[in-house]
Amino acid sequence: MSRVAYVNGAYRPLSQASVSIEDRGYQFADAIYEVWAVRGGRLLDLDGHLTRLARSLRAIGIDSPMSDASLLAVAAETVRRNRVRDGLVYLQISRGVAPRDHAFPDPPVRPSVIVVAKPADMKAIEARARVGIAVITAPDQRWARCDIKSVGLLPNVLAKQAAREAGAFEAWLVDEAGKVTEGTSSNAWIIDAEGRLRTPPLSKNILAGVTRAALLRIAEAHQIPVLEQGFTVEEAHHAREAFISSASAGALAVVSIDGHVVGDGAPGPVAQLLRDAYFGAPDPPG
Repeated sequence: MSRVAYVNGAYRPLSQASVSIEDRGYQFADAIYEVWAVRGGRLLDLDGHLTRLARSLRAIGIDSPMSDASLLAVAAETVRRNRVRDGLVYLQISRGVAPRDHAFPDPPVRPSVIVVAKPADMKAIEARARVGIAVITAPDQRWARCDIKSVGLLPNVLAKQAAREAGAFEAWLVDEAGKVTEGTSSNAWIIDAEGRLRTPPLSKNILAGVTRAALLRIAEAHQIPVLEQGFTVEEAHHAREAFISSASAGALAVVSIDGHVVGDGAPGPVAQLLRDAYFGAPDPPG
């Protein structure tokens, strides 16, 4: 089946979908994005993603191009047209199309909106979750506003490629103090030697993961001790468990960091509990 994309008010075959070469998202990365997981045909964590979307738009001075209800209707229709039951929805909003100039267009132009949906290979995802993943570490070379979900992701891309070339699934980024900030497309977690669930606190150096917030609520409900506190690579090497979180992965166990085996080298019970609780029943509520 040919995939379909929503581009600025129209649904088009993916092969025919396009934006102008003067779109500021293309020329300046002057754009933000969101990614929803789709399970059972429904978008997960709706409120969290919409709240973060609004925050990112405010942070870079783009007015929302449509209401939340209209945006969700477009996302749902894109899912329907692509017949996605389990997969992802990607939304991107740029400042719009204008002659190339670093300053914002004056007067403002209409933002560009694209939405695409694609199915996920659930068998491969579950197989990966059963054995866990390897990560490498890399210097955090990103800009100083990682809390904005910007499309300016070149440092993330380079670190992710380094991970793939090393036979790993993800790269954890490490700041100048030697502490892990986050992954290239995920938040980072450990169960430390004292049995506490730890993840770096929210700051301008990490993205406020919607799945991260959901997992913190689940941990609290299960009375798991939680510290929103950073950790070093050395602490991660000696952790009982480690895992990443993202919309697509939920909670995904890390069993190796830079070749160092984490715990007993298999997904641990806390990561599995959080993963099961997050994805829940086969048809989780939207």
